[in-house]
Order: sequence, then structure tokens, then C-alpha cells
Amino acid sequence: MLARDQRTPFSDWWWTVDKLLLGAIMALMLGGVILSLAASPPVATRIGLDPFHFFSRHMLFLLPSLLVLIGVSFLSPRQIRRLALLVFVVSVLLIVATLVFGAEVKGSRRWITLLGVNIQASESAKPAFVVMAAWLFAESTKRPEMPATSMAMVLLLTLVALLVMEPDFGQTMLILMVWGALFFIAGMRMIWVAGLAGAAMAGLFSAYLLVPHVAGRIRRFLNPASGDTFQVDMAMEAFWNGGWFGLGPGEGIAKRSLPDSHTDFVFAVAAEEFGIILCLALVGLFAFVVIRTLTRAYASEDMFSRFAASGLAILFGMQAAINMAVNLQLIPAKGMTLPFISYGGSSIISLAYGVGMMLALTRQRPRTEVESMNAAGVARGYA
Repeated sequence: MLARDQRTPFSDWWWTVDKLLLGAIMALMLGGVILSLAASPPVATRIGLDPFHFFSRHMLFLLPSLLVLIGVSFLSPRQIRRLALLVFVVSVLLIVATLVFGAEVKGSRRWITLLGVNIQASESAKPAFVVMAAWLFAESTKRPEMPATSMAMVLLLTLVALLVMEPDFGQTMLILMVWGALFFIAGMRMIWVAGLAGAAMAGLFSAYLLVPHVAGRIRRFLNPASGDTFQVDMAMEAFWNGGWFGLGPGEGIAKRSLPDSHTDFVFAVAAEEFGIILCLALVGLFAFVVIRTLTRAYASEDMFSRFAASGLAILFGMQAAINMAVNLQLIPAKGMTLPFISYGGSSIISLAYGVGMMLALTRQRPRTEVESMNAAGVARGYA
């Protein structure tokens, strides 16, 4: 099955996929299993569930995530575009359904229950949106007469409007930053980038003035004495308790009090039980995935593959950076999972979908095997 002279789909995949990148992703998934086992039992016990409830569900979601990751990594760039369009349309429809039928939790409507499964459609919308935007930016470089940039702007405003209506300002800021980065990578002028940054700051200031929830988080970040900062204070205490080498598996104290120790603050649990050394190793793995993908994307001759892989890498890295920054009290608290480490079904499957596309777009195929990217034709290069 793995011989170079046997042309099977699996052998073609095995000899073209970036094995170092795949290995780093698998290491993150394994780290998520270990940290879920360490962080989730106290949370489950506090709310009257079986101690291993969240761990069992984490493992349950891991299997389809692996299937999605590997399956998507087999796709060609053309298939990735088509699938992204389908996923984006379905995700937008589910977000609209969530706004209408979803249950309100802490003032937000972010989840909808389908067939007994809670779904956060904004998670699957993110990687699909990045690929769609990359497609449009790639078109703008090849066909200047096509209003591709304007269409990308409409795509952005549509998704941002839906996220603000939920409201989910953390995901909104993440989408804006990734879109702005793609805009910059596509060769747009700095004046446009500065204008977009100014618009984002104006939007954040408006949210501060008009949305009490956002204003409260910003005030607590700037002045901890102005409100409840229990979770972030406990997270920082966990870092101090853990030191360089940690207290040992199962010996953490913070997870007994942190309501979100298995999701938003799993990085703090890792620091307390396994030490700053493990945290630095996790940071190194995330950095390796991002830098490796960007390097492979830069080597690609196809604009769509270059932009899409870069955008997905930036999305992956920014989400990880935001979660870790919240744990370290570097930015105001926001509900953002740590990729493949935090508990969450919609999150882990959507991340697997995004990373699967990264693996597919960074596969190195001979020039003679690259498909035509669209009807107009594209210069042949590496997929």
C-alpha cells in the first residue's frame, strides 16, 4: 500500500503529505486527551455528572475528528473549494436557525440542538470562511476586472453581522483579524489595511459603549477591583503553584474551583499539574504547526493554495494565542477554546476540518499531477 511504484490513493497521500506537520497535530491531539483526563473530572463532579463524563465525550468526539482530518487531507484544491462553499452555506443557515430557535445562555444564542447534539455553527463557519475568502483574493490577483475583493468584503460583513447578533465578539474579532491578514497577504495596499484596523477599533469601541457584557470584561481587565475576576485570578495562581515542573498529575488545586477548567482555562491546569515546561512545549507545537504551514504555503505556486493555507494557519495560531493570553491575563477574558486541547465537540471537529484542509493544501504533488484550479486556468504548481 505504501510502495512508491503502486499508484493508490493512500500511497499518493502518504508520499505527499507533510508528515512532520501531521505528527505535530497528532501530538496536540494526544496532549488534549491527557489534559482532558486531568482537568475535566472535578468539573463533572461539581455539576453532578459521572467524573469521566467530559473525558468520555472528548474521546467520543476524537474519533470522528480523526476521520474528518484524514479524509479532508485527501482532497484536491478544487474539492476543498467546493466543500468549503457547502460548509459555509450550511453553517450560515445553522447560525440563522440558532438566532431564531437556539436557547439563550448568559445573554447569547450560540448553540442549537439537532438530533440531540449541541452544535455551535460558528465553529464550522470559520475555516470555511477563510477558504472562501482566500479563493476570492486569489481570483482578484488573476483577474483584476472581477469584483472579487468586494465579494470578499460582503462575505466578511455577512458573517460578522451574524456573529454580532448572537452576540459572539470573540469569534468576530478572530474573523476580522484573519480576514485582515489575508487581505494583507494578497498584496493590498497598507492604506486599506490601516483603514480596516481603524474600522475594527471603532467597532470594538462601539461594543464597549453599547454592550454591557463587553464593557464589563474590558473594565475588569483594566481594573480588576471593578468586578469579579475569580477565574483569571485562579488561572494565574495555577501558574504560580505549578512552577517549572508542576505539582504532578492529578495534584492541581485550581481545577477544583475553576468552572471552565476543561475548556477556556485548560492551559492553566496544564501549568499547575505539569509545569511551565509543558506549557512551553505546547506553545512550541502550536508555533511549529503555524510556521511549517506558512513555509509550505509560501513555496506553493498556486495563489489559492498559498492564501488558503496561510489563512488557515493564522486562524489556528490566533485562536491558540488568544486562549493562552486570556489564561495569562494579557487580554480580557473571552470564550475561546485551545485547539485540540480544550473540551468541545463542535470545536474539535471544526478544527479537524480546518487542519485537514491545511494538510491537503500543503501536500507536494508533481507539477504533472496538479489539477486545473478553475475554468480560466491557473499556472501549474504544487498543490
